[in-house]
Parts: sequence; structure tokens; C-alpha cells
Amino acid sequence: MKSVAAGVAASHPATARTGVRILQAGGSAADAAVGAVLACCVAETVYTGLGGGGFATYFEASTGAVTCLDFFVAVPGLDGDRKPESMVAVDVFFGGLPQTYSIGGASVAVPGIPAGLGEVHRRWGRLPWPEVVAPAAGLARTGVLLPAAHARTLESCAPALAYGEGAALYQPGGRLLQGDELLFHPGLATAMDALASDGPAVFYTGAYADVLVETVRAAGGTIGPADLAEYRVHETPVDHATMAGYRVHARHDLNRTVDTIGALPDDLSRPGRAPGVASALLNRGKQRLGDTTNVSVVDPEGNACVITTTLGLGAGVWLPGLGINLNSMLGEGELLTDDLVPGRRMSSYMCPLVVIAPDGGLTVAAGSAGASRIRTALVDTLLGVLVDGLSVPEAIARPRFHVVEDTVHAEAGCPPAELAALADAGWQIVEWPEINHYFGGVTAVGRAGAAGDPRRGGVGLLL
Repeated sequence: MKSVAAGVAASHPATARTGVRILQAGGSAADAAVGAVLACCVAETVYTGLGGGGFATYFEASTGAVTCLDFFVAVPGLDGDRKPESMVAVDVFFGGLPQTYSIGGASVAVPGIPAGLGEVHRRWGRLPWPEVVAPAAGLARTGVLLPAAHARTLESCAPALAYGEGAALYQPGGRLLQGDELLFHPGLATAMDALASDGPAVFYTGAYADVLVETVRAAGGTIGPADLAEYRVHETPVDHATMAGYRVHARHDLNRTVDTIGALPDDLSRPGRAPGVASALLNRGKQRLGDTTNVSVVDPEGNACVITTTLGLGAGVWLPGLGINLNSMLGEGELLTDDLVPGRRMSSYMCPLVVIAPDGGLTVAAGSAGASRIRTALVDTLLGVLVDGLSVPEAIARPRFHVVEDTVHAEAGCPPAELAALADAGWQIVEWPEINHYFGGVTAVGRAGAAGDPRRGGVGLLL
């Protein structure tokens, strides 16, 4: 059976090019994915950054082993010497409606991205750490062009991103950055250089740990030295479900993506499958804006590394002189569960996954942005590749539908026969006038090509 070509899929051309260059230099999938995610932290700061958290799923071709690392944000408060002050409420327009989010120092949870990337590299990297960090440091020195799709996200998220110090970066002179204008974060190159020379510990027990604590506490948050020093990357269980004879391996996320795939109808032919798929994808509760991004990499040996990261909306709390915005995850209402004690990981919708063929070989490495729409985007893409015979670019680009309560939200171009089948089954239908970033942002490398999601300005490059 055809093997997966080596390649990189990401949501920014600079991110994808960084991953490809690292593969060309002899790096593993892990090296390329780590380098690409660091590039995300420069080029995709409307979605992610060194102050956020994430998950990495790794497929080892020689053994068939699938591992998932959890480096999502942790609840602060281990020091026990501070109470959080009030958060800052901001209204963000999403789907044309204002939604209130909370940012500021009290929204900042313990970041995991530096530690997580360091652990991915330690386990599966081949190149020296400084060589993996260097491309992102180079991008930070020059800045990058903001894709039009990212500019549209910025427009939605401006009340949070252009808050405080962020105003000068995202809204210089009072005008929001537009597509193909330069996004530049002063000081970020300094942070990347220190990360290259000192390793991830620079943010947890090294020179920048005190800076992080002082900055967050001055803004009303509670992160202390113990929170940073005690942060650890966790290996989290991986489960699998079967789709069309292929095994889909991933962690159990807040949306239960693996369980959803297992609950899909046996007959997956179109258009009859639509009501059954809608029932499996049923999503309850308010839909929130999710600033997330994903990198998918396959190396020439067939190893795969998929890393999904996020800042939330960003807290609007910036590390002075370092160009790093911190996460706002404690202000994300749907992630606040009853068991959030200091040191505990927060919950997440993120679900980087790999698909294994009956012959044991890799078929697809994929992940998505989009909060509660991550599951929708991934399931539809996998149906496209594994069932409908589409290439990866075709499957990612085609119109999707997402289910909330009794309503199916359908992108422009969804097949009329499927919408009719859904309506006949009792679903309310809301047809969107365009393809929209609300419906997620998949990046994937597979036997049928590589692609980033056009909804997010994505790019897929083969080696």
C-alpha cells in the first residue's frame, strides 16, 4: 500500500516552511514539528504562543507505538500566598454575536508549551536543540506577514489581542493589521535565543521564571515560583476507534472525538449518513471562539508528530521585553470544571491524532483548531479521506456542517441532498453564506497528500 510522503501541514506558510527545512536538514518528525510550533509562536500569535499550552501525538513507524504528551496549562496556586484579583471582561464578536470573555492576570494559567516542546524533542528529536529553535528565532528578528485569514481572526478577537501592550502590536496607530502586513513582536527574538541556549527551563526555574511570576502577579494573577518549578509534562492515555477499517488513535478530549468516531453509523455512504453523523456530532451549549493552531509532520522514515497548541484569546499580559503574550485559559468558561485545584491540568478540546491502516502503516496525521468544532472538522476530514476517497486537500477544503443542540450549521456548498436528509430527520438547518473559520482549521499529512485549512490560511508542503 502507498506510504505517506514526508511533509508538513500548518496554518501559516512560514510555519510549514520551517518544518520542511528541518526535515531537509535531517531532522525527525519531532524536530520538524517542534521547530514549526516555535515558528507558530512567532507567525501565528493570534492563535498561540510560548505562553500557552497544548498536546502532541507521536507515531513511531518502527514499533507502531502511538504516544500522546499533555503539556496543557495547569491551575496556579501551589504557592498559596495570593488570591486572584478580578478578571477583565471583554466582548468578542463571534458568529455576529457579542460574547463576553475574561482576560487579565487572573486568567493566566501555568504555561506548558516550552516544557512540552522540550519533552517532544528529548524523546524523539535527532538534531541539537539550538538548531531546532534557530529558525523561529530568525523569524522573530524579522517579523512575518499576517495572512488574510489570520487578519479576519484578529478582527474578531481584537478586544482581547489588542488590549494593553497588544494594541501597539496588533492595532498600530489605531488601525488593525490587515492581510499581508508585517506582524512583529519586539523582544521575541531575545526570548527565542534564550530558549535555544538555556532550554525550556529558562521559563520555569531560570532567568525568565521571576519575570513571569512578577508580571502575572502585578496584573492580579496568582502564578508563583512553585507553580512553575513543579510543572511537568504528562504522558496521557491514547485510545482508538475504527472508521472504514482504519484505526484512529487519539487522547480522550473534552469533545470525546474517539468515542464519536466509534458511534458513527455502520453505513457511511452519502447522503444517507448525514443524520447519523449529525447525531454523533451533537454538541450542547454555547459555542465559543477558540484560538488554536495545529502542525502535522511526517518524516521520510514514516514517523509522525502532530502538535496542537493555544493561548485561548491571550490574557493581554505580556512578559516585558520578551514579546510573549500569556494565555487566558482561566477565563475560558467552558474549560472551568469543579476539580480545578492548584497543579491540576485544565480540560481541552484539542485532539491531535494519527490514523493507522490495516497493514499497520500510517495513513493520516492530523489535528485541528476550533475549540468545540475541532471534533467536527476532524471527523469530516477523515470521512472525506477514508470513506469518500478524497485527497487530503479536497477533504479539508470541502464544506462542513456542525451540530449545536437541534440545529445543523452548514457551510455554503454542503450537498443539498445531505441537507434535505437532515431536515427530514428533524434537524433545523442554518446555512452559512461562506466557508468560515468558525468550522475549524485542520492541518493534515496523509497518503492522499498534505494540506492546511483554507479557513485559516493553511499550507501543506511535501518534501
